[in-house]
Amino acid sequence: MSSPSVKHTLEIDSVNLSFGEREILSGVYLRMETGKVTALLGSNGSGKSCLMRILFGELKPQFKSIRLDGKWFDALTSDHVLYLTQYCSIPENITVLKAFDDFGLDFKDFLAYFPLLAYCRSYRIGELSGGVKRVIETWLILMSESDFVMLDEPFSHVTPTDVEIFKTLILEQKDRKGILITDHLWRNVVDISDEMYVLSDRTVYVARSEEDLVRRGYIRAGEKTSR
Repeated sequence: MSSPSVKHTLEIDSVNLSFGEREILSGVYLRMETGKVTALLGSNGSGKSCLMRILFGELKPQFKSIRLDGKWFDALTSDHVLYLTQYCSIPENITVLKAFDDFGLDFKDFLAYFPLLAYCRSYRIGELSGGVKRVIETWLILMSESDFVMLDEPFSHVTPTDVEIFKTLILEQKDRKGILITDHLWRNVVDISDEMYVLSDRTVYVARSEEDLVRRGYIRAGEKTSR
């Protein structure tokens, strides 16, 4: 990972994805920059996770174009981008301390923000509750060395207090990496985002305000709750 003073741009363009006769994404373009939090919003089933998986190389679309700092890449490495999936991807048979060691991170730094989780240091991942797993994996992905991170539902299954901690951490980490985030708790995402995209009708639109989210049918006018 480069120094915070070096700016990078990651673009994915002309994404077409279909499963049989069902078209999921068509002509999608999205841009991320280091130093910014970018929101990707859209209704359930709109293709947000598919787009992240394409960027990460887990899903092969019919067509895509990926550019990092203007150079074309067929696949990105972990130095370029790390991906928090909706479901825990850490092997369940390893201990929490082993997971931190594998990511090159210090468990003591984690405890400075989450002191109540000191008990789980010797637990295996599979022995933890879903909420604790989510907190640990989100920390590992967000705090690791990479130019970009993609966070798919990082606020799900965690306490409101933990959501606020991660919002603060995301804003701190954006100084040294680009962050793409999607979550059904959309207001928390909007609160910390520098740029917003909304996925609607199989393509992506720039959203500059909550009024644009209303216009694209993602939220209703005056809506205060998450979706």
